[in-house]
Amino acid sequence: KGRRVVVGFAAETHDVLAEARRKLLAKGADLIVANDVTTPGAGFGSDTNVVHLVDAKGALALPELAKDEVAGHILDWVRERLRARGAKRTVKRPLKRAGVPRARRRSPA
Repeated sequence: KGRRVVVGFAAETHDVLAEARRKLLAKGADLIVANDVTTPGAGFGSDTNVVHLVDAKGALALPELAKDEVAGHILDWVRERLRARGAKRTVKRPLKRAGVPRARRRSPA
């Protein structure tokens, strides 16, 4: 893992927080974004989500939000974690406008 921040995602149908805490430890993650897929307005096929952000310090329940707003909360959490670790730069190289640059292909030997 090194200096990386590891975020895991868990779609749960029961004992959401207990399962998220278990996965946090089992996977060695820094954060688990736990989604109770039985909650109305949450899960697959919906434009909104209801999640808990679970880390070693506890859990934060977010209200029903648009999925891009949930992503913003996750990014804010990661940014704060990196600041706490003293990271000076979070992106090693800028991304191209059209997305992540393609890996160079090696010519056959």
